[in-house]
Amino acid sequence: MSLESLIPVSEEALSSMVLHPKQSLGKNIEIHTEQNGFPELKGCSIALIGLSEIRNAYFPTAVYELVGFRKSFYSLFPGNWNSKICDLGDLPNGATAEDTYFALKEICFHLRQLNIVTLIVGGSHDLIFPMYQSFQANKQLVNIVSVDNQFDFSQEEELISGRSYMSRIIMEQPNFLQNFTNIGYQSYYIAQEELDLMEKLHFDSLRLGSILSDVKLSEPFFRDANIAGFDMKSLSWQAVNQRGGAPNGIDARTICALARYAGISDRTEFFGVFEIPNTSISHQLLAQIVWYFIEGYHNRFDEYPVLTSSGFTRYTVALTDVEMVFYQSDKSNRWWIEIINESYLDNKNKTTALLPCTHQDYLDACSDIIPDKWWKATKRSVG
Repeated sequence: MSLESLIPVSEEALSSMVLHPKQSLGKNIEIHTEQNGFPELKGCSIALIGLSEIRNAYFPTAVYELVGFRKSFYSLFPGNWNSKICDLGDLPNGATAEDTYFALKEICFHLRQLNIVTLIVGGSHDLIFPMYQSFQANKQLVNIVSVDNQFDFSQEEELISGRSYMSRIIMEQPNFLQNFTNIGYQSYYIAQEELDLMEKLHFDSLRLGSILSDVKLSEPFFRDANIAGFDMKSLSWQAVNQRGGAPNGIDARTICALARYAGISDRTEFFGVFEIPNTSISHQLLAQIVWYFIEGYHNRFDEYPVLTSSGFTRYTVALTDVEMVFYQSDKSNRWWIEIINESYLDNKNKTTALLPCTHQDYLDACSDIIPDKWWKATKRSVG
């Protein structure tokens, strides 16, 4: 079985819990240890796996010390959580990076079959690729949200790397990528050709400035995400206390808010945090990022698939060129906009789909402004 390749959590990380109170996280989750063996997955809702695969990292990267993260994570206190959480240990590197990809793909596929939400910590951002591949056996369309200061498209023919994994996903055949969203990009890191490609493929993106001004803008994009990947290079140097880090970037509070939105999403099955610097602050911040994802998970609204026959208020807006239908949930107060096109859907027997949006999108439509999300989704569906 693919899970047999996972190795136990280090004794150093486990010994750090000796003086922790019984209410601490480390003493309230099941951990893969040398002494107790592999956790029982029956009833498990969330699984944590550590990785150290960086051989295809585009930028010089040191192997992340997972021990430091686990020491910080185990010391935290859980929220009002009632789900079984398992730390499955670490996936060691294969003989080649491609071997690691294959092992991770198999593990992700297996955990998906068990309906376990999987958290991947460590390694380089190209590990999104095998996570995406785990959906192929079911021929399921996939939405990817990447928090990154770059788009990770390659303009040259090269092997997959942390800077080009999205090109590999786009070119993969058969292709099951439904949409890609970048959150936090910085224009001076983006080649014009990459911007042109994002426009051509009708993918979504949110600038760094937009997120820092209003982090809530990201929530609708996470609501549809199957995979959420966070590249820690997107953080400002102050957030991780890293010399040589980026002068501009996402701050610690915002990255935790983004993680919570990813966790709240009923559709997010994989959450990965990559390209992590080895600093004491990074260990603590990563532990809090994972904590906020789990906190979000425990506040899911169970609104997917969206059934508008009850519990939703329907609003019809007549614009100059088109009539739009919006729905607002009575439970969460969140908004969706109706898209009429079969090829946009997972279930092609239907004729409409609901695209997550904001209240502002509804207000824009009332002012005869067609929301950008609607345009792009419609173009993707016919493209």
